[in-house]
Amino acid sequence: MKGTEENKLDNPVWYSLTENHQAFAIDYGNTKFYHPDYGPFGGFIHLENTAIATKEYATLTDNFFTVGEKPEIVDELKITKELVCLQMIIKEKIQLPVETEIIKLTQEHNEALCSLVNLIQPGYFKNKTILLGDYYGIFKDSQLIAITGERMKMNAFTEVSAIITHPDHTGKGHAKQLITYVVNAIFDQGKIPFLHVVESNTGAIGLYEKLGFTTRRKMSFWNISKNK
Repeated sequence: MKGTEENKLDNPVWYSLTENHQAFAIDYGNTKFYHPDYGPFGGFIHLENTAIATKEYATLTDNFFTVGEKPEIVDELKITKELVCLQMIIKEKIQLPVETEIIKLTQEHNEALCSLVNLIQPGYFKNKTILLGDYYGIFKDSQLIAITGERMKMNAFTEVSAIITHPDHTGKGHAKQLITYVVNAIFDQGKIPFLHVVESNTGAIGLYEKLGFTTRRKMSFWNISKNK
């Protein structure tokens, strides 16, 4: 992997919206955001542009994130919190058998998909997030009980995201099966998988490390909302 390509992971939203996800971008020049129907995330390359861009984007959605360095914001907005995540990367396929039936999710599953993600991680998954990449699920008795999919996409990297299991069905290895399936599918596309996990989520981090992920760096998600 060329160093210049891996350096793009330092600014994952910006490079996703510049490369594979250009069609989903709202472009403010030196700052870019996903259209809020797809995901409330932005990134920038020059700090001085961020106050204007975040003010404009706030007319489209009340609550959103910039990813990476701390942005400048106008008085009408506030940074609600800094969510510090580990950015983790994996360099080779996971050598585990996939023994569970895994279904590729389609638009007909979107309501169940959104409900499950927002049950566990409210605010991240929007009505059109499913269109950013491939999402996969495990069903039991016709109920969607576990999911994993792809979110940010660059020329060389794809983010593994929405690693969610319904609380009634945890501890059965569903996440391990889904992560293995999605990671190996990304490698089959000729790309390298990465993910973001809140640094306090030690259980998830332990699982990812067992599967072969290593921490590349810390990455801040700055939650911005209107200053009411």
